[in-house]
Amino acid sequence: MQIDLIETFLDLCETRNFNRTAERLGVTQSTVSGRVKALERELGIRLFVRSRSGTELTTEGLRFEPHARGLRHGWTEARHAVRAAGTGAVTMRIGLQLDLVSGRFSELIGAFRAALPDASFFFEADYSQQMCSDLVAGKEDFAILFSPRNHPDLYFETVGEIAYSMVSTDADSLSAVPPSAYYLGNYSPAFAQTHAALLPGLMSASLSIGQSAGMVELLRSFGGTAYVLKPSAEELIGAGVCRPVADAPVIPQAVFAGIPLRHRHRGVYRHLLQVLRGHFAPETSLVRAGTGTRHALRLGEEKPDPA
Repeated sequence: MQIDLIETFLDLCETRNFNRTAERLGVTQSTVSGRVKALERELGIRLFVRSRSGTELTTEGLRFEPHARGLRHGWTEARHAVRAAGTGAVTMRIGLQLDLVSGRFSELIGAFRAALPDASFFFEADYSQQMCSDLVAGKEDFAILFSPRNHPDLYFETVGEIAYSMVSTDADSLSAVPPSAYYLGNYSPAFAQTHAALLPGLMSASLSIGQSAGMVELLRSFGGTAYVLKPSAEELIGAGVCRPVADAPVIPQAVFAGIPLRHRHRGVYRHLLQVLRGHFAPETSLVRAGTGTRHALRLGEEKPDPA
């Protein structure tokens, strides 16, 4: 059985839309239809029903879905085993939220290498939604992200948090911040929700950016007011570029580790989780939207905002 038939089936289970699946897989809609028909011929069953209201799984399709995920997992494991044969080392492909590629990134790499001296690491910076998709598809082994995506094949655990502080080139207090000169950080759904609750008057900004490094460059080039990562805020203040907005709350952002569910108890992954908890230890002075600082997420438990 061709693995692309399984990949197409599982993607269509998520999108329930042939055009959307074609876009996500980078193929034509006719290719998606052809793959589904080929899989249905091999299985001797009908997997989907298409109607004006959309695309739905048949009863047989619903029964086949968990087995399809198992086939994809088995293929991924086999591919990894073949590639690793004879190397004597574990290779970990790790996704990292873009805003976490900061001055302390080298410390994190050092801690990972100290915890797993025989492992090889491949890091790739991205946004949460793509990293969750890559974990499901087996393209990544581990992800450090802001916005978990609830999925039966994934496991998430809170490992700590970081903080964003408001700085300005021309305002010392919130009352002096003009909305016209405010840049809205769009770092994650959780950040946006907390910002809206704490500072609803600043939600109408005409410019929004999803990465702290870009926000820093904007402040350096044009001035204004914005939330940036706390270490970046301290650097801007120390360089005399910005000053702190004294009465603006510090906004926390939880950091999660994402793992394929089947690997959550393996020693390699537990070592990485332990390193992350030490690296992203929460700061107790932060304004918090909730009461807990550590929890695990699985299907049927707490559902975080989508990436």
